[in-house]
Amino acid sequence: MISENKFAINRICKVVGVNRSNYYDWKNNPEFIDNNKYLRKEIQGIALEFPFYGYRRITHELRRRKILVNSKKVRKIMKEDNLICRRKKAFRPATTQSDHNYNIYPNLVKNIEVTGLNQVWVADITYIRLLNDFIYLAAIIDIFSRKCIGWALRREIDALLTLNALEMAISKRKSFGFLNLIHHSDRGVQYASNDYVEMLQKYGIKISMSRSGNPYDNAFAESFNKTLKVEEVYINEYETFEDAYKNIKHFIELVYNKKRLHSGIGYITPEEFEKEVLAKI
Repeated sequence: MISENKFAINRICKVVGVNRSNYYDWKNNPEFIDNNKYLRKEIQGIALEFPFYGYRRITHELRRRKILVNSKKVRKIMKEDNLICRRKKAFRPATTQSDHNYNIYPNLVKNIEVTGLNQVWVADITYIRLLNDFIYLAAIIDIFSRKCIGWALRREIDALLTLNALEMAISKRKSFGFLNLIHHSDRGVQYASNDYVEMLQKYGIKISMSRSGNPYDNAFAESFNKTLKVEEVYINEYETFEDAYKNIKHFIELVYNKKRLHSGIGYITPEEFEKEVLAKI
């Protein structure tokens, strides 16, 4: 039996892919039951709540729960239990109408280094399928924390849709100030409209727009839409607007912002990430 010394522990942790602090958390937890049955139950519970989590995110969530585990073992159990996610390919109707006479603004975020909250917001519109109809979601994301700070759902894809989302974002972020903030979107008529531009200018928010025909300019908004579709919309069948609104509100405000782990911010939630950032100020 290997004696418990620093060298042996470091080596063991390296082999199983965890850091030493997680090992001691696990070792000092008297309620931990180290067997496949317990681990399988935890994995199934996480996969049930987040049906499209891959094995990496589930591994990180297990470690947050003080469960010492190798990602390869998680993947093996998920494969045995048929929990490896299979993403649907969705038809995507056009939601951008850029053939208009409003002003087009230059791209201010190309190659920009984002170093803090309220530096760059990205905005986009996507469709949501009902049983016999489509409705539309406008969302605004702070790309530093990945948090959805403003959103609106409407039957019409019009300027009021995007204005409602912008009003929510401004209301939630007023305490941050808007001095160095850039609002980035595509060139759609909703974002170029006089009412929308005037609202941004009223608060001194700089306006930035994607290059024509280049979706990668707005990749963070596209990523949010994909997550929403895959982890919420595709696994439900909304019959009514009210049904969609209730579920999407729950997903954005309680799941996406407060519970879902994001790889781009170190596998924590946007809410946790922002609290950590603000605590350092």
